Amino acid sequence: MSKLPLSRFKVIDLTRVRAGPTCVRQLADWGAEVIKVESVEGDGGLGGARHGPDFQNLHRNKRSITLDLKNPKALEVLHKLVKDADVVVENFRPDVKFRLKIDYESLKKINPRLVYGSVSGFGQDGPYRDRPGFDQIAQGMGGLMSITGLPGQGPVRVGIPVADLTAGIFCAMGILIALLEREESGEGQYVEASLLSAQIAMLDFQAARWLVAKEVPGQAGNNHPTSIPTGVFKTRDGYINIAAAGAEMFQRLCKVLGAPNLASDPACRACDRRRTSNWTCHLAGTRGSGFRRCRALSCQRRGCRRHLCRCPSASPPDDCPAGRSCGREPDRRSA
Repeated sequence: MSKLPLSRFKVIDLTRVRAGPTCVRQLADWGAEVIKVESVEGDGGLGGARHGPDFQNLHRNKRSITLDLKNPKALEVLHKLVKDADVVVENFRPDVKFRLKIDYESLKKINPRLVYGSVSGFGQDGPYRDRPGFDQIAQGMGGLMSITGLPGQGPVRVGIPVADLTAGIFCAMGILIALLEREESGEGQYVEASLLSAQIAMLDFQAARWLVAKEVPGQAGNNHPTSIPTGVFKTRDGYINIAAAGAEMFQRLCKVLGAPNLASDPACRACDRRRTSNWTCHLAGTRGSGFRRCRALSCQRRGCRRHLCRCPSASPPDDCPAGRSCGREPDRRSA
């Protein structure tokens, strides 16, 4: 492939901090020509040091220009950029972009084919529209912190800025769909995403448990809330991460542990009972069998031969052969 798929599109990036830059990064990584418009004041340190890992990761594959959008001459420069652009992405509060006259309706007059993406904390309308959005707050308000962590631990933040990242990815998805639709209508359109709406959407089956079955999801720690046995278990030389849901996989797991009797144990046979601490005690080896007399690597190798989903530890992807292979160019040569 001589050119990346989005190389024919020009994107004006008015975003800063994380959610907005994440959106534009998706487009830049697939080849879009991105011009990042930076303010004279910078971003107040919210994006980290310019040459630091976080900033460079967020703004890779972009070019930049510095403009003071409060200056009429700088606004003229922006309008010239917009005139032949395909996409503009911003994450200003609604009142700011209208005050600067860089909102969708204003820029649409310059370029009717423009696809305009907005990322905000709480949406473009509603009671919190003018509030700044932060990942920490969206994780709490969106319900994620109530289902993360150990039972009874209290609200726990996820280890990545998941609300920021998903809001950006959802916005990028909407932009791509709008570009596809433009090929039919010839017109651009407005696309929006927010941290809060993205976080609520990411609750997925946990939200469905309440909406459909009226179950209130709680914290489950490293255990899967509905599919057991799934979790992290201590072995003689570390921890092993297991996902052996379903009767067939559970039987394979018991054989790997050298304890096939567990598969027929009344405390472990039924799925609803296997969610209790009773089967966990069996599996963890408090009754003389299971992980506590195993080594993590040997369990992993035996599990691999039996097609179990397992990993020796909850470690960074760099420690895992499959993790190291992620992102490599696939080998498309025929056998």
